[in-house]
Amino acid sequence: MRWLRRLTNALDYIEENIEGKVDIDEVAKVAYSSSFHFQRMFYMIANVTVAEYIRKRKLTLAAQELASSRTRVIDIALKYGYETPEAFTKAFKNIHGIPPSAARRPGIKLKAYPRLSFQISIKGDKDMDYKIINGDDYKVIGKSIRVSTKDGENYIKIPKFWEEFCQKGLDQKLMKLSDSKDMLGICMDYSKELEEITYVIAVKKTKDVKLEEFEGFEEFEIPASTWAVFQSVGSIPDAIQKVWKRIYSEWFPATGYEHSGGPEIELYPNEGLCPSDDDYRCEVWIPIIKK
Repeated sequence: MRWLRRLTNALDYIEENIEGKVDIDEVAKVAYSSSFHFQRMFYMIANVTVAEYIRKRKLTLAAQELASSRTRVIDIALKYGYETPEAFTKAFKNIHGIPPSAARRPGIKLKAYPRLSFQISIKGDKDMDYKIINGDDYKVIGKSIRVSTKDGENYIKIPKFWEEFCQKGLDQKLMKLSDSKDMLGICMDYSKELEEITYVIAVKKTKDVKLEEFEGFEEFEIPASTWAVFQSVGSIPDAIQKVWKRIYSEWFPATGYEHSGGPEIELYPNEGLCPSDDDYRCEVWIPIIKK
């Protein structure tokens, strides 16, 4: 309940400061949270990034003002934090499909993105089993892509990345570079400005490897962390995406833990089961701190 109140206060702050620039770090402070944790929580619960939500709210209100007043476009652009008419026009067209000047035409259709509200839903779901593990730092070897989190693009591109990776046989090549039999999917280097993350398909580095002999493979550092580990049971990617949602919408709000800001890891055991099997088991590792 406390986290729900904090989210509501953060939404109030956004609405009160929607004109001009809304600082996401300040929004997170209202929720008594680190900026990273707040943004990840918000995204997982609302299916939209904080920056995208603010942008859509600004452009909803800007469209209403254009349609109901004779205020100049440049003045409305400045009012809602856009430094140039060009930037405002581009953003406006991305949301509404028309330039700002067209919003004044009689009968023109505009998009309205309403203010969010968060509510607790009692579903009677199963308890979330988890374990806490303290882990040392280690290195991984893998291949990465940079993915946008806007409009859930990462939910589409990451499964496609896995599909193409395995179709090319890169999973088998990668497995030969490690004594570990676990494949890893790692989310890291989140950028709040660009709304992007780096996703890596990797294995744990257990022996010396000359990476120059393996085109496209890189080495990444996983820092020492305290991890909350959750199990996913079911067909991939649906089952593991549901676990991600439950972690952020149920587990974090119910505990005193917060995301530490480090890499997040999906662990896929190579034990003969097919990821599309209904009883396929894998794990989600979240780096945490106690608040």
